[in-house]
Amino acid sequence: MIEQQYILTHIGEEQSFSLLQITDMHLFEKDESCLLGVNTAKSFEAVLEQVKKQDVPFDLILATGDIAQDYSEGAYARFARMVKPLNKPVFWLPGNHDDGPKMTRVMPTLDISDARNIIVGKWQFIMLDTQVYNSPLGWIDGDDLSYIQKCVESRPDLNTVICLHHNAFTVNSAWLDQHELKNKIELLSLIHKYKNVKLVLCGHIHQEQDFIDAEGIRFISTPSTCIQFAPLSFNFALDTKGPGWRYLTFNPDGTISTQVYRLPYEDFKPDFGIGGY
Repeated sequence: MIEQQYILTHIGEEQSFSLLQITDMHLFEKDESCLLGVNTAKSFEAVLEQVKKQDVPFDLILATGDIAQDYSEGAYARFARMVKPLNKPVFWLPGNHDDGPKMTRVMPTLDISDARNIIVGKWQFIMLDTQVYNSPLGWIDGDDLSYIQKCVESRPDLNTVICLHHNAFTVNSAWLDQHELKNKIELLSLIHKYKNVKLVLCGHIHQEQDFIDAEGIRFISTPSTCIQFAPLSFNFALDTKGPGWRYLTFNPDGTISTQVYRLPYEDFKPDFGIGGY
């Protein structure tokens, strides 16, 4: 039996389905709090309003970490209030700016699922905790690696998505790559054994990436709903792109289509005079 499993029973194995990925919201308990000059609650609110206006169909929501910036229960309560009107199942995993144990305790009381294995149609999603206490880097412990193996081997008939906060690939930004998943070789060595692992989905890098590695596994990252990091930067640098979100559609044959959308940059300009956070 797989622990903490959630099955969306209304979607059949021959059906396609879609999800909304939101990531790196960096919310605060206080309304007026900002990150690098951007009010993160207002930028997230604007993203959600645009999602409603787009009326793009999706069946579930994945929040891939850094939901909070101040580690407060109030920030998580704010998140739950803001996504509730979308009326879809919401799943999360912790980022390096989150308080994982606090989320585990608080999120279920806010009607946010703490499932680690999500089955939808012909797909399963494995939600990983890569948080290292008091550090921006990522790490997957042995128990989570074993959990991946258990989930994949128990359902070889399902296509598999590995979901985590930290990037398991190099982005060629020196300051950001030092905060990647540090034991990514262990993860990649494991998942490359399984042909039914189709995608590794992450947040953390506040920028858009989408590529397929030599073993045929796709790697996707999604923009933050607030500030963006400039690609290929040696030192900390912000980008002149707006807050973003991503839709992904999963088909029974193992194929995936996806699209990123953004708000206008002019609506939420960060303070470029701040050298980090």
